[in-house]
Amino acid sequence: MSGKSLERYFRLVQNSRERRPSGSLWCPAADVYRTENGWIVKVDLAGIQPSDIEVTIDGPVLRISGSRRDGICGEGVSHYQLEITYSRFEKMIQFPRSIEHAS
Repeated sequence: MSGKSLERYFRLVQNSRERRPSGSLWCPAADVYRTENGWIVKVDLAGIQPSDIEVTIDGPVLRISGSRRDGICGEGVSHYQLEITYSRFEKMIQFPRSIEHAS
């Protein structure tokens, strides 16, 4: 990849992050499986406390939202490298039909 191509790539990545309609929300990765008995949804929420997660269903839409907080930092701690996103998140998954009675 040439230097100009690399610069263009990083500009596109940065611009796509800035254009998020929900502001500072990040969107965790998810896997959705269809089984004989229904659906399985796995969402990458490493380091997030269950009490910081909200799950709602509205017809065919599953919405998972909440906040990832950094509980390590405190008085006298300074950062050396920060790559993990700590802020509000939201993941919306559209199913082909209503999942109102899902558990």
